Amino acid sequence: MIKFGQVKYDCRFIRADVPCKPSKLHGVDCSDCSYYEKFNKKILIIKLGAAGDVIRTTPLLYPLKNEYHYGKIYWLTNFPELLPVNSDISVDEPLKFNLENILFLQETKFDVVINLDKDKEAVALASKINAYKKFGYTLINGFCYPVNADAEHKLLTGMFDDYSKKNTKSYPEEIFEICGYNFKKEKYILDVDKNFDRVWDINTKKKVVGLNTGCGSRWTSRLWKNDYWVELINKLKDGGYEVVLLGGEQEHENNTYLAELTGSKYFGHFDIRTFVNLVDKCDIVVTQVTMGLHIAIALGKKVVLMNNIFNPNEFELYNNGVIVQPKKECKCYFSPKCRNEEYQCMDHLFPADVFETVNKLNG
Repeated sequence: MIKFGQVKYDCRFIRADVPCKPSKLHGVDCSDCSYYEKFNKKILIIKLGAAGDVIRTTPLLYPLKNEYHYGKIYWLTNFPELLPVNSDISVDEPLKFNLENILFLQETKFDVVINLDKDKEAVALASKINAYKKFGYTLINGFCYPVNADAEHKLLTGMFDDYSKKNTKSYPEEIFEICGYNFKKEKYILDVDKNFDRVWDINTKKKVVGLNTGCGSRWTSRLWKNDYWVELINKLKDGGYEVVLLGGEQEHENNTYLAELTGSKYFGHFDIRTFVNLVDKCDIVVTQVTMGLHIAIALGKKVVLMNNIFNPNEFELYNNGVIVQPKKECKCYFSPKCRNEEYQCMDHLFPADVFETVNKLNG
Protein backbone atom coordinates (compact mmCIF):
# COMPACT_ATOMS: atom_id res chain seq x y z
CA MET A 1 0.00 0.00 0.00
CA ILE A 2 1.46 3.35 -1.06
CA LYS A 3 2.14 6.00 1.57
CA PHE A 4 1.59 9.71 0.98
CA GLY A 5 5.30 10.39 1.31
CA GLN A 6 5.91 8.24 -1.80
CA VAL A 7 3.68 10.37 -4.06
CA LYS A 8 5.85 11.99 -6.73
CA TYR A 9 4.60 15.51 -7.28
CA ASP A 10 7.39 16.08 -9.77
CA CYS A 11 6.02 13.49 -12.22
CA ARG A 12 4.77 14.71 -15.58
CA PHE A 13 1.64 12.57 -15.30
CA ILE A 14 0.46 13.44 -11.78
CA ARG A 15 -3.07 14.78 -11.43
CA ALA A 16 -3.42 14.55 -7.62
CA ASP A 17 -7.21 15.07 -7.59
CA VAL A 18 -7.83 11.98 -9.76
CA PRO A 19 -5.74 8.94 -10.83
CA CYS A 20 -3.00 9.68 -13.33
CA LYS A 21 -3.05 8.02 -16.76
CA PRO A 22 -0.45 5.28 -16.00
CA SER A 23 -2.26 4.41 -12.77
CA LYS A 24 -5.62 4.19 -14.51
CA LEU A 25 -4.35 2.22 -17.51
CA HIS A 26 -1.76 -0.03 -15.87
CA GLY A 27 -2.70 -0.16 -12.17
CA VAL A 28 0.65 1.25 -10.97
CA ASP A 29 1.34 3.73 -8.18
CA CYS A 30 4.22 6.06 -7.33
CA SER A 31 5.95 3.54 -5.06
CA ASP A 32 7.05 1.43 -8.05
CA CYS A 33 6.23 2.98 -11.44
CA SER A 34 8.22 2.53 -14.65
CA TYR A 35 6.22 5.37 -16.28
CA TYR A 36 7.59 8.03 -13.95
CA GLU A 37 8.86 11.09 -15.85
CA LYS A 38 10.40 13.81 -13.76
CA PHE A 39 9.75 17.45 -14.68
CA ASN A 40 11.57 20.43 -13.20
CA LYS A 41 10.07 23.45 -14.96
CA LYS A 42 6.55 24.73 -15.58
CA ILE A 43 5.94 26.69 -18.78
CA LEU A 44 2.63 28.37 -19.60
CA ILE A 45 1.59 29.53 -23.07
CA ILE A 46 -1.38 31.87 -23.33
CA LYS A 47 -2.72 31.87 -26.87
CA LEU A 48 -6.48 31.94 -26.71
CA GLY A 49 -7.47 32.36 -30.36
CA ALA A 50 -8.36 32.55 -33.09
CA ALA A 51 -8.31 28.87 -33.98
CA GLY A 52 -5.93 29.34 -36.90
CA ASP A 53 -3.59 31.42 -34.76
CA VAL A 54 -3.49 28.63 -32.18
CA ILE A 55 -2.42 26.13 -34.85
CA ARG A 56 0.27 28.41 -36.27
CA THR A 57 1.69 28.98 -32.78
CA THR A 58 2.43 25.26 -32.29
CA PRO A 59 5.93 25.44 -33.91
CA LEU A 60 7.00 27.23 -30.75
CA LEU A 61 6.78 23.89 -28.93
CA TYR A 62 9.97 22.69 -30.66
CA PRO A 63 12.42 25.18 -29.11
CA LEU A 64 10.58 25.11 -25.80
CA LYS A 65 10.88 21.34 -25.57
CA ASN A 66 14.52 21.58 -26.61
CA GLU A 67 15.42 24.22 -24.01
CA TYR A 68 13.25 22.81 -21.22
CA HIS A 69 13.73 19.13 -21.85
CA TYR A 70 12.26 18.25 -18.47
CA GLY A 71 9.67 21.01 -18.58
CA LYS A 72 5.92 20.61 -18.34
CA ILE A 73 4.02 22.77 -20.84
CA TYR A 74 0.61 24.18 -20.05
CA TRP A 75 -1.39 25.98 -22.77
CA LEU A 76 -4.47 28.12 -22.12
CA THR A 77 -6.74 28.53 -25.16
CA ASN A 78 -10.31 28.66 -26.42
CA PHE A 79 -9.48 25.68 -28.64
CA PRO A 80 -7.80 22.96 -26.54
CA GLU A 81 -9.02 20.34 -29.04
CA LEU A 82 -6.54 21.76 -31.57
CA LEU A 83 -3.48 21.34 -29.37
CA PRO A 84 -1.16 18.38 -30.03
CA VAL A 85 -1.30 15.86 -27.20
CA ASN A 86 -0.39 12.63 -29.02
CA SER A 87 2.54 13.81 -31.14
CA ASP A 88 6.24 13.49 -30.42
CA ILE A 89 6.14 17.18 -29.51
CA SER A 90 3.04 17.73 -27.40
CA VAL A 91 1.37 19.94 -24.85
CA ASP A 92 1.26 18.34 -21.41
CA GLU A 93 -1.74 20.24 -20.06
CA PRO A 94 -4.21 21.74 -22.56
CA LEU A 95 -6.45 24.14 -20.63
CA LYS A 96 -9.76 25.60 -21.74
CA PHE A 97 -10.09 29.33 -21.10
CA ASN A 98 -12.66 29.34 -18.32
CA LEU A 99 -13.03 30.48 -14.71
CA GLU A 100 -11.86 27.20 -13.21
CA ASN A 101 -8.57 27.24 -15.07
CA ILE A 102 -8.02 30.96 -14.53
CA LEU A 103 -8.28 30.40 -10.77
CA PHE A 104 -5.88 27.46 -11.03
CA LEU A 105 -3.30 29.43 -13.00
CA GLN A 106 -3.41 32.42 -10.68
CA GLU A 107 -2.46 30.17 -7.76
CA THR A 108 0.33 28.29 -9.57
CA LYS A 109 3.91 29.51 -9.82
CA PHE A 110 5.49 29.10 -13.26
CA ASP A 111 9.07 29.27 -14.41
CA VAL A 112 8.07 30.78 -17.76
CA VAL A 113 4.89 32.50 -18.94
CA ILE A 114 4.51 33.34 -22.64
CA ASN A 115 1.48 35.44 -23.55
CA LEU A 116 1.15 36.00 -27.30
CA ASP A 117 -2.33 37.54 -27.20
CA LYS A 118 -2.93 41.28 -26.91
CA ASP A 119 -6.59 41.10 -25.93
CA LYS A 120 -7.63 42.59 -22.60
CA GLU A 121 -8.47 39.28 -20.91
CA ALA A 122 -5.15 37.70 -21.93
CA VAL A 123 -2.90 40.57 -20.87
CA ALA A 124 -4.82 41.01 -17.61
CA LEU A 125 -4.34 37.35 -16.76
CA ALA A 126 -0.67 37.38 -17.76
CA SER A 127 -0.07 40.30 -15.42
CA LYS A 128 -1.54 38.33 -12.51
CA ILE A 129 0.33 35.05 -12.93
CA ASN A 130 3.46 34.53 -10.87
CA ALA A 131 6.50 33.53 -12.96
CA TYR A 132 10.29 33.86 -12.89
CA LYS A 133 10.36 34.91 -16.55
CA LYS A 134 7.69 36.38 -18.82
CA PHE A 135 7.60 36.96 -22.57
CA GLY A 136 5.07 38.69 -24.78
CA TYR A 137 2.39 40.98 -23.44
CA THR A 138 1.02 42.16 -20.11
CA LEU A 139 -1.31 44.85 -18.77
CA ILE A 140 0.02 48.21 -17.59
CA ASN A 141 -2.29 51.11 -16.67
CA GLY A 142 -5.16 49.47 -18.54
CA PHE A 143 -3.26 48.91 -21.80
CA CYS A 144 -1.47 46.07 -23.56
CA TYR A 145 2.27 46.49 -23.03
CA PRO A 146 5.30 44.43 -24.11
CA VAL A 147 7.00 42.48 -21.33
CA ASN A 148 10.30 42.33 -23.20
CA ALA A 149 11.91 44.43 -25.93
CA ASP A 150 11.61 41.65 -28.53
CA ALA A 151 7.81 41.88 -28.22
CA GLU A 152 7.73 45.54 -29.31
CA HIS A 153 7.85 44.82 -33.06
CA LYS A 154 4.75 42.60 -33.04
CA LEU A 155 2.85 45.15 -30.96
CA LEU A 156 3.68 47.95 -33.39
CA THR A 157 2.45 45.93 -36.39
CA GLY A 158 -0.96 45.79 -34.72
CA MET A 159 -1.03 49.49 -33.85
CA PHE A 160 0.03 51.15 -37.11
CA ASP A 161 -0.86 50.03 -40.64
CA ASP A 162 2.15 51.74 -42.24
CA TYR A 163 4.49 49.87 -39.92
CA SER A 164 2.62 46.62 -40.55
CA LYS A 165 2.84 46.99 -44.33
CA LYS A 166 6.64 47.25 -44.12
CA ASN A 167 6.97 44.09 -42.02
CA THR A 168 9.07 41.37 -43.67
CA LYS A 169 8.71 38.73 -40.96
CA SER A 170 6.31 35.80 -40.92
CA TYR A 171 4.11 35.14 -37.91
CA PRO A 172 6.25 32.20 -36.73
CA GLU A 173 9.38 34.37 -37.03
CA GLU A 174 7.74 37.04 -34.90
CA ILE A 175 6.62 34.76 -32.08
CA PHE A 176 9.98 32.96 -32.03
CA GLU A 177 11.70 36.33 -31.77
CA ILE A 178 9.43 37.35 -28.87
CA CYS A 179 10.58 34.24 -26.97
CA GLY A 180 14.27 34.65 -27.81
CA TYR A 181 14.51 31.97 -30.49
CA ASN A 182 15.48 31.89 -34.17
CA PHE A 183 12.82 30.40 -36.45
CA LYS A 184 14.27 27.49 -38.47
CA LYS A 185 11.19 26.48 -40.45
CA GLU A 186 9.77 24.39 -37.62
CA LYS A 187 6.47 22.94 -38.81
CA TYR A 188 2.97 23.25 -37.40
CA ILE A 189 1.90 20.38 -35.14
CA LEU A 190 -1.65 19.03 -35.36
CA ASP A 191 -3.06 15.70 -34.23
CA VAL A 192 -5.37 13.87 -36.63
CA ASP A 193 -7.79 11.96 -34.40
CA LYS A 194 -9.08 9.09 -36.52
CA ASN A 195 -11.91 8.56 -34.02
CA PHE A 196 -13.50 11.57 -35.71
CA ASP A 197 -12.99 10.33 -39.27
CA ARG A 198 -15.85 9.28 -41.55
CA VAL A 199 -16.38 7.41 -44.77
CA TRP A 200 -16.33 10.21 -47.32
CA ASP A 201 -17.76 9.83 -50.82
CA ILE A 202 -14.58 11.11 -52.48
CA ASN A 203 -13.03 9.78 -55.69
CA THR A 204 -9.42 9.47 -54.54
CA LYS A 205 -8.36 8.24 -57.98
CA LYS A 206 -8.45 11.91 -58.93
CA LYS A 207 -6.52 14.75 -57.35
CA VAL A 208 -8.79 16.13 -54.65
CA VAL A 209 -9.08 19.92 -54.42
CA GLY A 210 -10.74 21.34 -51.31
CA LEU A 211 -12.31 24.77 -51.74
CA ASN A 212 -12.62 26.61 -48.44
CA THR A 213 -15.23 29.09 -49.61
CA GLY A 214 -15.81 31.32 -46.59
CA CYS A 215 -13.96 33.59 -44.22
CA GLY A 216 -16.44 34.19 -41.41
CA SER A 217 -19.00 36.95 -41.03
CA ARG A 218 -16.61 39.60 -39.73
CA TRP A 219 -14.00 39.84 -42.49
CA THR A 220 -16.31 40.25 -45.47
CA SER A 221 -13.62 42.20 -47.33
CA ARG A 222 -12.02 38.81 -48.11
CA LEU A 223 -15.07 37.19 -49.70
CA TRP A 224 -14.96 35.92 -53.27
CA LYS A 225 -18.23 36.17 -55.20
CA ASN A 226 -20.18 33.03 -56.08
CA ASP A 227 -19.85 33.57 -59.83
CA TYR A 228 -16.09 33.16 -59.41
CA TRP A 229 -16.44 30.04 -57.26
CA VAL A 230 -18.74 28.50 -59.87
CA GLU A 231 -16.29 29.32 -62.66
CA LEU A 232 -13.38 27.85 -60.72
CA ILE A 233 -15.32 24.69 -59.82
CA ASN A 234 -16.26 24.11 -63.46
CA LYS A 235 -12.67 24.61 -64.60
CA LEU A 236 -11.42 22.18 -61.96
CA LYS A 237 -14.02 19.53 -62.83
CA ASP A 238 -13.30 19.89 -66.55
CA GLY A 239 -9.60 19.55 -65.69
CA GLY A 240 -10.17 16.16 -64.06
CA TYR A 241 -10.10 17.18 -60.41
CA GLU A 242 -12.39 15.96 -57.63
CA VAL A 243 -13.81 19.09 -55.99
CA VAL A 244 -14.85 19.16 -52.32
CA LEU A 245 -16.41 22.23 -50.71
CA LEU A 246 -15.17 23.08 -47.22
CA GLY A 247 -16.57 25.41 -44.58
CA GLY A 248 -18.32 25.83 -41.27
CA GLU A 249 -21.85 26.59 -40.20
CA GLN A 250 -21.71 30.11 -41.65
CA GLU A 251 -20.86 28.71 -45.09
CA HIS A 252 -23.40 25.88 -45.02
CA GLU A 253 -26.19 27.53 -46.97
CA ASN A 254 -23.86 28.89 -49.63
CA ASN A 255 -21.89 25.66 -49.97
CA THR A 256 -25.14 23.74 -50.39
CA TYR A 257 -26.12 26.15 -53.16
CA LEU A 258 -22.72 25.83 -54.91
CA ALA A 259 -22.82 22.04 -54.69
CA GLU A 260 -26.32 21.86 -56.19
CA LEU A 261 -25.35 24.28 -58.95
CA THR A 262 -22.06 22.63 -59.94
CA GLY A 263 -22.27 18.99 -58.86
CA SER A 264 -19.26 19.37 -56.59
CA LYS A 265 -19.07 17.41 -53.32
CA TYR A 266 -20.28 18.96 -50.08
CA PHE A 267 -20.69 16.89 -46.92
CA GLY A 268 -21.89 19.56 -44.48
CA HIS A 269 -20.22 21.30 -41.56
CA PHE A 270 -18.62 19.50 -38.63
CA ASP A 271 -16.81 19.83 -35.33
CA ILE A 272 -13.17 20.84 -35.67
CA ARG A 273 -11.65 17.37 -35.32
CA THR A 274 -13.94 15.90 -37.98
CA PHE A 275 -13.17 18.87 -40.22
CA VAL A 276 -9.43 18.14 -39.80
CA ASN A 277 -10.03 14.61 -41.07
CA LEU A 278 -11.94 15.91 -44.09
CA VAL A 279 -9.19 18.40 -45.00
CA ASP A 280 -6.72 15.53 -44.67
CA LYS A 281 -8.46 13.83 -47.62
CA CYS A 282 -7.55 16.73 -49.92
CA ASP A 283 -4.38 17.01 -51.99
CA ILE A 284 -4.66 20.75 -52.61
CA VAL A 285 -6.63 23.34 -50.63
CA VAL A 286 -7.76 26.68 -52.07
CA THR A 287 -8.54 29.05 -49.25
CA GLN A 288 -8.62 32.55 -47.96
CA VAL A 289 -7.08 33.42 -44.59
CA THR A 290 -9.08 31.12 -42.32
CA MET A 291 -8.69 28.29 -39.86
CA GLY A 292 -8.84 25.97 -42.88
CA LEU A 293 -5.65 27.55 -44.21
CA HIS A 294 -3.69 26.67 -41.09
CA ILE A 295 -5.17 23.17 -40.87
CA ALA A 296 -4.08 22.57 -44.46
CA ILE A 297 -0.56 23.86 -43.74
CA ALA A 298 -0.33 21.67 -40.63
CA LEU A 299 -1.38 18.61 -42.63
CA GLY A 300 1.25 19.28 -45.29
CA LYS A 301 -1.30 19.96 -48.03
CA LYS A 302 -0.46 22.08 -51.04
CA VAL A 303 -2.11 25.44 -50.57
CA VAL A 304 -3.40 28.21 -52.83
CA LEU A 305 -3.86 31.19 -50.53
CA MET A 306 -6.12 33.96 -51.82
CA ASN A 307 -4.97 37.06 -49.96
CA ASN A 308 -6.05 40.64 -50.35
CA ILE A 309 -5.99 42.54 -47.04
CA PHE A 310 -2.99 41.15 -45.16
CA ASN A 311 0.75 41.53 -45.54
CA PRO A 312 1.75 38.40 -47.54
CA ASN A 313 5.04 38.22 -45.62
CA GLU A 314 3.00 37.19 -42.59
CA PHE A 315 2.31 33.71 -43.96
CA GLU A 316 4.71 30.78 -43.76
CA LEU A 317 3.71 28.21 -46.37
CA TYR A 318 6.87 26.07 -45.98
CA ASN A 319 7.57 26.13 -49.73
CA ASN A 320 4.39 24.14 -50.25
CA GLY A 321 1.99 26.79 -51.47
CA VAL A 322 1.41 29.93 -53.51
CA ILE A 323 -0.18 33.24 -52.54
CA VAL A 324 -2.42 34.76 -55.24
CA GLN A 325 -3.60 38.36 -54.94
CA PRO A 326 -5.89 40.74 -56.84
CA LYS A 327 -4.48 42.42 -59.92
CA LYS A 328 -5.82 45.76 -58.66
CA GLU A 329 -4.65 47.39 -55.44
CA CYS A 330 -6.69 46.51 -52.38
CA LYS A 331 -7.55 49.60 -50.34
CA CYS A 332 -8.91 47.84 -47.26
CA TYR A 333 -5.72 46.74 -45.49
CA PHE A 334 -6.60 44.83 -42.31
CA SER A 335 -10.20 46.04 -42.59
CA PRO A 336 -13.22 43.78 -42.00
CA LYS A 337 -15.22 45.59 -44.68
CA CYS A 338 -14.02 47.04 -47.97
CA ARG A 339 -14.12 50.83 -47.90
CA ASN A 340 -13.33 51.32 -51.58
CA GLU A 341 -16.44 52.65 -53.37
CA GLU A 342 -14.83 52.38 -56.84
CA TYR A 343 -14.30 48.63 -56.93
CA GLN A 344 -14.00 45.47 -54.82
CA CYS A 345 -10.42 44.26 -55.06
CA MET A 346 -11.43 40.58 -54.77
CA ASP A 347 -13.29 41.01 -58.07
CA HIS A 348 -9.83 41.39 -59.63
CA LEU A 349 -8.58 38.04 -58.37
CA PHE A 350 -9.73 35.90 -61.27
CA PRO A 351 -10.75 32.19 -61.34
CA ALA A 352 -8.43 31.55 -64.29
CA ASP A 353 -5.43 32.63 -62.21
CA VAL A 354 -6.44 30.43 -59.28
CA PHE A 355 -6.99 27.47 -61.63
CA GLU A 356 -3.59 27.98 -63.23
CA THR A 357 -1.98 28.04 -59.78
CA VAL A 358 -3.70 24.77 -58.83
CA ASN A 359 -2.34 23.18 -62.02
CA LYS A 360 1.18 24.36 -61.23
CA LEU A 361 1.05 22.93 -57.72
CA ASN A 362 -0.35 19.67 -59.09
CA GLY A 363 2.51 19.47 -61.57
